[in-house]
Amino acid sequence: MKPVALTIAGSDPSGGAGIQADLKTFHQFGVYGEAVITLVTVQNTQRVSRVECLPAELVLEQLQAVLEDIPPQAAKTGALGNAAIIEALAQAAERFTFPLVVDPVMVSKHGAPLLAPEARKALQDRLLPLAYLVTPNIPEAEVLTGLRIRTVDDMRKAAEQLCQSGTHAVVVKGGHMTGEAVDVLCVGRECHLLATPRVSTPHTHGTGCTFSAAITAALARGLPLREAVEVAKRYLYQAIQTQPGLGHGSGPVNHHAPVEWIS
Repeated sequence: MKPVALTIAGSDPSGGAGIQADLKTFHQFGVYGEAVITLVTVQNTQRVSRVECLPAELVLEQLQAVLEDIPPQAAKTGALGNAAIIEALAQAAERFTFPLVVDPVMVSKHGAPLLAPEARKALQDRLLPLAYLVTPNIPEAEVLTGLRIRTVDDMRKAAEQLCQSGTHAVVVKGGHMTGEAVDVLCVGRECHLLATPRVSTPHTHGTGCTFSAAITAALARGLPLREAVEVAKRYLYQAIQTQPGLGHGSGPVNHHAPVEWIS
């Protein structure tokens, strides 16, 4: 049977991030993709001018419809918008029988808020403890831990702190650092450094969505966690390196990039 992956996230009409990026990534990994929409944005590669959250009950109804008919082997979250949506999702996630990857999206690439400030506590208290993996970038990890992150060792400390707070595993992404693109994956107190060369380009719109979607797709295909993260990181490196140069701002990555499976 074909593996199925689910994304619970916001919509990006320009196609580079959100559910559009997730579904493209799922397809590239040979996984059937489903999508529950949490919010709608008005954006392109240059700006985000409007964000509208859907009613929490509508998000939940979408989720229930999917789960009762085509349940996934893995799921991920992206932009969730507000506390009501997070609370509804957390109640449902308590009954999930598949791994949940939480990408704690707080701000868009253009600086537009995608998570209400009052929703951060709901995210930390209700959803993160239910996650199989959390994938914060450095600014998000700083918000979630209160730590100042300037080095790879700081990234490790942040990942360990999040694991100690109840999350099964955390990968802190090093895209905001300089030098090699180093991510820190921690499962409990066991940490691994994952590195690729850094690609100098402004076209990195949707990298966080694409990375978490790739991990989710790999998990849906039955890969162990560390291998899923490694495959996703290789895919994202290729996607950034071969970006198509679209748009007049921060353009999308290449979702047609090859997937390099670990033999």
